[in-house]
Amino acid sequence: MSQAEPAAGGEAAPGTRSRARLALRAAVSIVIVVGIFVGVLPRIANYSDVWRTIADMTWLELVSLLLIAVWNVVTYWFVMVAALPGLRLGQAAVVNQASTAISNTLPGGGAIGVGVTYAMYTSWGFAKAEIARSVVVSGVWNNFMKLGLPVVALALLALVGDVSPALLVASLLGVGVLVATIVFFWLILHSDPLARTVGGFLGKLASRVLALVGRPPITQWGDAAASFRADTVDLLSTGWLGLTLASLVSHLSLYVVLLVALRHVGVGNEELSWVTVLAAFAFVRLISALPVTPGGVGVVELGYVAALTIGFDDMLSAQVVAAVLVFRFLTYFLPIPAGAVAYTYWRTNRSWRRPEPADG
Repeated sequence: MSQAEPAAGGEAAPGTRSRARLALRAAVSIVIVVGIFVGVLPRIANYSDVWRTIADMTWLELVSLLLIAVWNVVTYWFVMVAALPGLRLGQAAVVNQASTAISNTLPGGGAIGVGVTYAMYTSWGFAKAEIARSVVVSGVWNNFMKLGLPVVALALLALVGDVSPALLVASLLGVGVLVATIVFFWLILHSDPLARTVGGFLGKLASRVLALVGRPPITQWGDAAASFRADTVDLLSTGWLGLTLASLVSHLSLYVVLLVALRHVGVGNEELSWVTVLAAFAFVRLISALPVTPGGVGVVELGYVAALTIGFDDMLSAQVVAAVLVFRFLTYFLPIPAGAVAYTYWRTNRSWRRPEPADG
């Protein structure tokens, strides 16, 4: 077998550059994760104390946590069903678990997860426009919740008189981003001409960026925005309430897993009130939106521990670290094998397969 010719000018081929970037991202992720779990967390709490705290949990506490964690997973399936009419709950489960497992394990897994979601949906007969709309709408509502929760947490903290300047600044930034996001979404949905204008403007901005790397300009974003607007208005006119409620329940269910984990390891309301835990949860959720490591592993744990152990002694810090690690095991690691099972099921189950619509 002959070797591939080198790229012109001695430059690496696009595939080689892509693999190099992927390898670099993987190496950086490993360094960050190892640095946090080996170099940082042990300075906050001794792992032997953390393990003893976990080992002291009763079977009833562990089983109740597992059931709440399972419920948390299920709640997001309802978000997906609300965002894609015609999707079955079982199909939502398969898509969600498989894409989550990929996002949690691979560098750049978020984009790959979207690709897997697209492949599954098209195999079940959903059109491209329907899939794009569901991904965008569910993502927008998810970000609304991530941006809105810090605002709610700030208001609750203000009621109990426990607002620090740092929290105030972070919350005000969150309000600004939330308002900007809502205004942008409103402009897209308000009218067909506005949608075309916004889409065309974004297309021009993207074309300028693409021109820097020698890629052709984008010319269809105005029409695509108008088409997206028409489909989305139809969906949200009847389904916005269900989508909002499902998204809210999904986010709060994840918060409940963290809160119950803290209570089960012995951290009471006197040490960390439910409002304080909600504030930490809300702000770490914002951090998790940055794809530093797959699934935010390491970064998210450090964020929770840093936010929740301020002023604590060694024993309370060990309890908090134990709760955070249990919480992340249930919400980050357990979905990975479940996702492998879901992906295998999709590959082998033919009863749900449908041809893609001709206009998809």
